[in-house]
Amino acid sequence: MEALDVTYGSDTSGMVWGYLLGPDQRVTKALNSTEAAAWLSGSARKEGEFAWLHFNLAHAASEKWLRAHAGLSDEFYETLHQGSRSTRIELADNALIAVVNDVLHEFTFDASDISTLWVGVAPHLVISARRTPLQSIERLHQAVRRGEIVRSSVELLVHLLRDQADVLVNIVRTAIERVDAIEDTLLAGRVRAKRADLGSMRRFLVRLQRLLAPEPAALFRLLQRPPAWMSELDTQELRQSSEEFSVVLSDVSSLQERIKLLQEEIAARVNEETGRSLFVLTIVTVLALPINIIAGLLGMNVGGIPLAQHANGFWIIVGIVLTFTVVAGAWVIRMRNKD
Repeated sequence: MEALDVTYGSDTSGMVWGYLLGPDQRVTKALNSTEAAAWLSGSARKEGEFAWLHFNLAHAASEKWLRAHAGLSDEFYETLHQGSRSTRIELADNALIAVVNDVLHEFTFDASDISTLWVGVAPHLVISARRTPLQSIERLHQAVRRGEIVRSSVELLVHLLRDQADVLVNIVRTAIERVDAIEDTLLAGRVRAKRADLGSMRRFLVRLQRLLAPEPAALFRLLQRPPAWMSELDTQELRQSSEEFSVVLSDVSSLQERIKLLQEEIAARVNEETGRSLFVLTIVTVLALPINIIAGLLGMNVGGIPLAQHANGFWIIVGIVLTFTVVAGAWVIRMRNKD
């Protein structure tokens, strides 16, 4: 087996890496674009081998190289430019076309951190292509470099779907930790600036679920009528990986419901605090009403103001103000007890 020293940057044809997997189900050779083109032409192909070529679609030459050498159907290239990027696996010209959504390496719970990976699977070839580095495909890359056994091209796709599910599980765990921290602060009576965080996380999870959830109809059609070259074991593993992924997506749905309940609880507490503040303001306003009215009347600076020349006029006015204030306070307390 040759050394597997490959660079992460794409070459002049847009290929990021290429591997040739032999009959022993392990990597036998790291391919560059020239060697891959020669192998695809059939001049160096051996029985039981299949190749995995990964491309950077941000490189202008990648699609041109694929059209010239890969032999993929036109539907694969149409899929690269479609607006719909929901996760799905379809059969086209006796080959599989998979659209897989994944998250970037520097994942920060932002909707822009989700990007798309396109995969074409034939009996002897797996083509994967993306525009930005993604986590799941890198996990698969590291597994292949470590010499992990990959029995067929379909199993490589199944491995990718399981890696994607693992990445999603890690995202859910991180989100649960954040939600737990927010819930703890809520129970401690501190609600400040947490509702916005929950809203942002919930919006992200909704978009993540919408993009990552496989289209049931396309997957059902494929599993019911798989291509002739796909073995029964490959079909079973693909069905099992889709079921495992559905379990992870159900966890995402549960987390969304939990976030929704926390948002409602925070909103209720905010409304309660707002109501309490308004009540206190109302009490202060009612208690200050007598003195404001009397002070306004006595401050009109017109003739005939009562007690203006009386020796105890000030204390009489103070007594009147206190009397009205006590009466107003008693009325407010009585109305509160009725509620």
